[in-house]
Amino acid sequence: MPNSNDIMMSESQDLIENYLSVDNVSIGFEEREILSNITFQLKRGDIGCLLGPSGCGKTTLLRSIAGFESVDDGMIKLNNKALSHQGYLLAAEQRNIGMVFQDYALFSHLNVIDNITFGLHRFSKAQAKTRANDLIARIGLVGKELAMPHELSGGEQQRVALARALAPEPQLLLLDEPFSNLDVELRETLSRDVRDIIKQSNTTALMVTHDQNEAFVMADNIGVIQSGKLAQWGSAYTIYHEPINAFVADFVGQGVFLEGNMRSASEVETTLGCFEREISSTEQDSLESGDKVKVLIRPDDIIHDDDSELTARVITRDFRGAEFLYTLALANGEELLVMVPSHHNHAINELIGIRLEIDHVVVFK
Repeated sequence: MPNSNDIMMSESQDLIENYLSVDNVSIGFEEREILSNITFQLKRGDIGCLLGPSGCGKTTLLRSIAGFESVDDGMIKLNNKALSHQGYLLAAEQRNIGMVFQDYALFSHLNVIDNITFGLHRFSKAQAKTRANDLIARIGLVGKELAMPHELSGGEQQRVALARALAPEPQLLLLDEPFSNLDVELRETLSRDVRDIIKQSNTTALMVTHDQNEAFVMADNIGVIQSGKLAQWGSAYTIYHEPINAFVADFVGQGVFLEGNMRSASEVETTLGCFEREISSTEQDSLESGDKVKVLIRPDDIIHDDDSELTARVITRDFRGAEFLYTLALANGEELLVMVPSHHNHAINELIGIRLEIDHVVVFK
């Protein structure tokens, strides 16, 4: 029989593992279901990301966690405290949750330090100033404490918005498309910086985005939302290399599908040859010999090789600085994507040699 210390340690571990718990949450508006049976957990100190196309329901889910929307079914808990369930909605201001919006939402009449200290009612003035100065140093804006929002760049404003959300030491930080108003290069830089700042403060966070690159940079775990349902929850590596269905495979990363036939449960035949795949013990869609399938081919599965006997014709090319992204046509009309160093400058309709190096053979019925 476990002793009391074992039970306490188990409960403590469970609180760490399931710090934010979303359990079978469903939400609808005017008899239209927006979210259906959403379930995932987020560890304390981890950053999660809800990824999906516009209109899939990810922002509604974020708003329900924040306390702005009620749930029709299921349960939302934070640090083992119920936030929402059917017939119950803890007020947003009682949840100790910070929020960062895509439009920054700074107070235009307050300077940087006053924006950050605005919500620090439980701190003394001296404590609030110390807390704000610490965060200003973390976000790299020392010397701009007295600057007004209109005097800051978009990236600087978003850093201030992040500092303001972190200042009260929230149990959970929510970020709603936080980089969507910034240019692409700044998004990548700022997303790395924001992740570092959140990690340094050991804050648990959940972000919403439709940009997979932001999700890859920011998140420990990613949830892909497909038409109001959570298609898959896992690490960026798992989502990319082991997508649960064709939607996730197509939405996350780049790639194409080739027609294939199963020669056995583990071997698939395509126009490019036969490939062995690993069979998961939990695989739901069992494949058998003779089944027609789609085989996911990523650009990183294809290697440009001038000595290869296998060739494909260049039909489009996108220059990306260090690389070209080529779209190639095979003899049967099927297409592939391949990344090639930009010193290999091939013309449209030119035949180039390729070979395959597929570490993860992903197959769907």
